[in-house]
Amino acid sequence: MADPNIVNVTSIIGTTYVQAVGTSATAIVTGIAGKVIKLDALYIGNIDTAASYKITVDLFRSSVAYNILYQISIPAGAGLDVLSKSIYIQENDTLRLTADTASKLQAVASGEVIS
Repeated sequence: MADPNIVNVTSIIGTTYVQAVGTSATAIVTGIAGKVIKLDALYIGNIDTAASYKITVDLFRSSVAYNILYQISIPAGAGLDVLSKSIYIQENDTLRLTADTASKLQAVASGEVIS
């Protein structure tokens, strides 16, 4: 099914996604058939108080990972605002997160599911 024409919207539902980031690429946001997701914010927090950890964020489409961030270090106790502008997640896309160490980084994303 094709992505909806967002000029003729019938529904906009705000949503929040959360994830404890692991060491393998895992989707925090997955596209939905017949809908488009407008992702407005993605924050990554380092919950460790002593060490920095690295994050990779990619948009996975058609078996290809397109890096938004690649192994960016987040200092101990700090956070990172990943998106400077909104991005659209289409029905076959996934936004994935990968950390260099499990259970040290957490992510929160917010956006709107549009149909």
